[in-house]
Amino acid sequence: MSGTVSDYLLYRLSQWGVRRIYGYPGDGINGVMGALRRNSEFQFIQSRHEEMSAFMACAHAKFTGEVGVCMATSGPGAIHLLNGLYDAKLDHQPVVAIVGQQASTALGGHYQQEVDLSSLFKDVASEYTTMVTHPSAIRHAVDRAMRIAQAERTVTCIILPNDIQEQPYESPPMKHGTVHSSVGYSAPRVVPQERDLRRAAEVLNAGGKVAMLVGAGAMRAVPEILEVADLLGAGVAKALLGKAVLPDDLPFVTGAIGLLGTRPSWDMMMGCDTLLMVGTSFPYSEFLPPEGHARAVQIDLDGRMLAIRYPVEVPLTGDSKETLRALVPLLKRKEDRSWREGVEKSVRKWWKVLEGQAMVDANPINPQRVFSELSPKLPDRVILAADSGSTANWFARDLKIRGGMMASLSGNLATMGCGVPYAIGAKFAYPDRPVIAMVGDGAMQMNGNSELITVAKYWREWKDPRFIVLVLNNRDLNMVTWEQRVMNGDPEYKASQEIPDFPYARYADSIGLRGIRVDKPEQIAGAWERALESDRPVVLEAYVDPDVPPLPPHISVEQAKHFSEAILKGDPKAAGIINQSIKAMVEKLKPHKS
Repeated sequence: MSGTVSDYLLYRLSQWGVRRIYGYPGDGINGVMGALRRNSEFQFIQSRHEEMSAFMACAHAKFTGEVGVCMATSGPGAIHLLNGLYDAKLDHQPVVAIVGQQASTALGGHYQQEVDLSSLFKDVASEYTTMVTHPSAIRHAVDRAMRIAQAERTVTCIILPNDIQEQPYESPPMKHGTVHSSVGYSAPRVVPQERDLRRAAEVLNAGGKVAMLVGAGAMRAVPEILEVADLLGAGVAKALLGKAVLPDDLPFVTGAIGLLGTRPSWDMMMGCDTLLMVGTSFPYSEFLPPEGHARAVQIDLDGRMLAIRYPVEVPLTGDSKETLRALVPLLKRKEDRSWREGVEKSVRKWWKVLEGQAMVDANPINPQRVFSELSPKLPDRVILAADSGSTANWFARDLKIRGGMMASLSGNLATMGCGVPYAIGAKFAYPDRPVIAMVGDGAMQMNGNSELITVAKYWREWKDPRFIVLVLNNRDLNMVTWEQRVMNGDPEYKASQEIPDFPYARYADSIGLRGIRVDKPEQIAGAWERALESDRPVVLEAYVDPDVPPLPPHISVEQAKHFSEAILKGDPKAAGIINQSIKAMVEKLKPHKS
């Protein structure tokens, strides 16, 4: 292999199967940019900001299972990557970050844009961060970064000083003090010990009311989950990152769990005597069975994540698919199906409640209705990306996922601003599939509007032009506003919560996309139809009511007390909040819902 270190970097990445890099240029990576210009195998996707590049790489990893690669220049560019990289780290996604650095001859000299990048990245890329200080070292740096990212499902980082980038590549000599690495990684078959599988089966067979909770780690174990759920007569709840694991039209699937969850999930967890958790690190213990009320079995590929959310009698370290497959022959089919039938009845009632709540009048539009009307119109094989905020509530509850669809969001970091770059990453990975991002106006103003420029730049390259960004325009940082009321008993603080009204649809038109704005509920269905039939990407701006409460499945006495305190302290939107809350509660209590 002749050429520069940068040429070899790309050559080695290509041997690992990498064909796309998300990034933003700068003089700290000029050598790599030159190599990209010379190499036609690679597609370099230029975002508007390095954080967005990291989000796109994370989305690539989430939706494909492959390593996502992002790139930034030295100093400020490298710093910008961090939020997107932490999103990948906390959601256990394999991402490799390649960052430039000032010349090796200047390091330690307080040079312009010199930042101690090894220290900067040592937390987010704790499993592997290395700075290349010799041309031959690029080989093992790439090999180890790619292999460790896959093996540990985490973030790794290669730091490349700009003078090293331009030097001729040298193969490592066969002598002491050199490393001779190679390409390739095969995931192991990880299955628990037979004795532990038998212990787990004993617990599950003894239970009369079994609940299952599945997360993103169960994504490739769908047939096994269905078989186990059938044998155990279990209902199945889904952690937010696991929304696409099972279709929502299955009668025993209770939907999301937690603050954004459903009443059937809450009731099932409070009533079960046995809990089986598969591939999830769902963090909120208050939504799991009360301690001591249920025996529990947990399956996770990462042994470090076992038995940290709920006291687990049998923790099983193993791949979800392989472990469930090994467990099936040990399970006895439960002939008494009354528990399962009760779960299914609860699910049927819940969907009717949601339909009623979505149709409740609001000023001017109920945000829940925007999602409810989209749900039956979702195209086959659609990929959904939700941002953090109140949009995540309606995404979690009101959209019925069907088989073959994919969906994700920022789970453990729950960062704002990921929705649009996630959707862009998904679209580059699958240019023949429709993609929909669901974003609040706060996240759009934070960075979504800028990334629409990226969409405008690239959309003509996509085989299927269907790319829709739904923006809930409520002029409010709505999730935090409600958290202030319900968690702290504080009224809305306008100085922090109100955000400017912005013409999102007109902005889309101005950059060559299509903008659709709705401010009446009767416009919603037609707007979705037009968006899904468009010959170019669409921004669908829904002017919605910020006073519609994203009610949790169960309201505690303390939450009710705080909510009352916020109202009594003079919340500026008290009248609208009370009105919408009463309407939502009435829908739950209507006799025909039972």
